[in-house]
Formats: sequence, C-alpha cells, structure tokens
Amino acid sequence: MSSLHLAAAIDHPGVYEAAPYAELALLAEGGALDFVTLGDSFARPGLDALAVAARLAPGTGRIGLVPTVTTTHTEPFHVQAAVATLDWVSHGRAGWVVEVSETEAQARLFGRRRAEAPEQLWQEAGEFADVAARLWDSWEDDAEIRDVPTGRFIDRDKLHYVDFEGRAFSVRGPSIVPRPPQGHPVTVVDATDPWAREAAARHADVALVRSPSLTRADAARAELRGLATRFGRDPDTLRVFASLVVDLGGGEYAAEPGHGGGPLPTAEGPAYRGGPVDLAELIADWHRAGAVDGFHLTPVEPRRDLERLVNGTVALLQHRGLFRTFYPGSTLREHLGLARPANRYAALAGEPS
Repeated sequence: MSSLHLAAAIDHPGVYEAAPYAELALLAEGGALDFVTLGDSFARPGLDALAVAARLAPGTGRIGLVPTVTTTHTEPFHVQAAVATLDWVSHGRAGWVVEVSETEAQARLFGRRRAEAPEQLWQEAGEFADVAARLWDSWEDDAEIRDVPTGRFIDRDKLHYVDFEGRAFSVRGPSIVPRPPQGHPVTVVDATDPWAREAAARHADVALVRSPSLTRADAARAELRGLATRFGRDPDTLRVFASLVVDLGGGEYAAEPGHGGGPLPTAEGPAYRGGPVDLAELIADWHRAGAVDGFHLTPVEPRRDLERLVNGTVALLQHRGLFRTFYPGSTLREHLGLARPANRYAALAGEPS
C-alpha cells in the first residue's frame, strides 16, 4: 500500500492580514501534512493567494505552500516566474493549483476577450501548465556561474529558448528566474470537471477529485491513471486526492445521521460532518482500498476544524502507523514521493548530434 498523503485548505474569507493564515499553516505543519492550499479567483474580493503564500514561506519550515492561480486572462511568463520565486523563497516547498475563469463578468474585469467554453479554457490551462514547465527548464541547474573575476554571472549556453506556440499565446523565453529548487513546483488540478481531467492527466502532479463515495473515487483515480498512461506518463507519477469539506463541530460524536460515516453531496462538494475519529476511519478505509492516494480537506470553520483534524484525526492515523509523524525530506516533491524532474533542454544538449 502506498503512503497516505494529507493536505488542507487554509482559506480565511474576509481576512486581510497574514497572522491568521500563518497560524493555520503552522498548525497543519505540526501535523506533518503534505501541503496547505489557499483559494483564489476573480469572482471574489480578497488577498492574492500567491502573495499570501510568499508571506507564509519564511515562517514555516517544511509544509508545502500551494496557492490557486487562475490561468485565464493571465500571462504564463509572469505566473511561472511568480511560482518559481515562491519555490525559491520557501526552499522547495511551492506548488500551484491551476484554475480557470469561466464567467462573462470575470472576463469584463480584464476587457480583452469574451468568456469561452470550459473545454477551451481547460485546453488553454493545459498549454499554460506545459509552457510553465518549459520555462522552468529554460535555465539548466548550473547555468549560474557567479564568477566575480571574469564578471560572468550566467553561462549563456545553459539558457534555452522554449519557442512555445499555443492556441492562446506564444512564448519565446527563457525565464527571468533560475530553475526552481524542485525543478518544477508541484502542479495541482481539480479534475472533477470532465474538461479538466485531460489537463490533470497530462500535467498534474496531484489531481483532486470530489467523489462522494469510495467506489466513485476509485473509478476517478483509475480513469486519471489510464489517461496519464495514454498520454505517455508513468501513472505512478500522479497522485490522486479525494477532496472533502469537513465539519468537525460534532466533536467525538459519530458522523451525523445520513452521512453513514461518509460524505454526502453538497453544492460545495462532498461534505463530511461528524467527529475526528470517524473521519480517520473513512480516510483509512478509502486509502486501504486503494481508491485514493490522499485527501484534501477543507474545514468549514478554519481554526476549529483544522485543530480537531490535526489533533484528532491525524493524531489517530499517526498512532495507527498510517500517517507519518515527521517530514523525512525538505521539499514538497519529497513529501509526495515524487522525483525531481530532469531538465528537458539539458538532456537534449547532452545527446550526440
């Protein structure tokens, strides 16, 4: 059985200061969770998730920091540089949740084009993720010389044009930021939407699925792994997490009647309402069955539910030997058991002509 992975959302709607986010990130880090996510969209007011994650980086030491980035109406060159910068300031703990903007109202914020169909938006998001990875590879790992006597900072032979031509944009490169510590920061895609599944199977390191039952989660994981194989990927390089909204306000009581120890469909996605012990049982059962590689949990009340999750559910899983008690590595890729990607351009440069 593969290792169990756990992540949590630390969204704080209406909060415009760093301290509450930092408190939640440190609480999650105390439970050795793989990463925390910060939501963002053009549809709601609030702080920029990438900026908040950068603020959290110096105050945390191990946990992954994964803000949401909307690819629609934004430029891949600037976004990839910002995510790479987050990876540098966090010493290899960065990721990003790829999101799209679907409404005409959000399109009017930018005024450059009309809203498109989800199929087209996710095709563009896939191209966006592709060009971001290429730009992260546009600097070889040893491109920086920093030779003071000769005044040479960069070996220009180790910088590469990406020359990307897509449906929505073209990018020449190279990046303005050296290759990130992880090679590629971790890419996360919510693959619940049918149009998002291809982008997830092609480009994601972690795919999130909102499935209200073990059977449906298992089917979603099998579909994503099958698609990844079809696209030429090793399916074992893709982690599939079940996304659950969790309300642990019931303390140690059993799951609310009707939940049957498991989640029920809601407008926000599958929701679990009950106690930390029953949630630990659900997590253990789904993972033991091989239906998912991990869970992404969104607390209904951020401080209360995350504290009960870490001190109750996670502690019980750790006591049973089902979840780690410490971080064996320092980067988010190491937490997830994912290798650091080879640089595609360095590999090509090393091939015989």
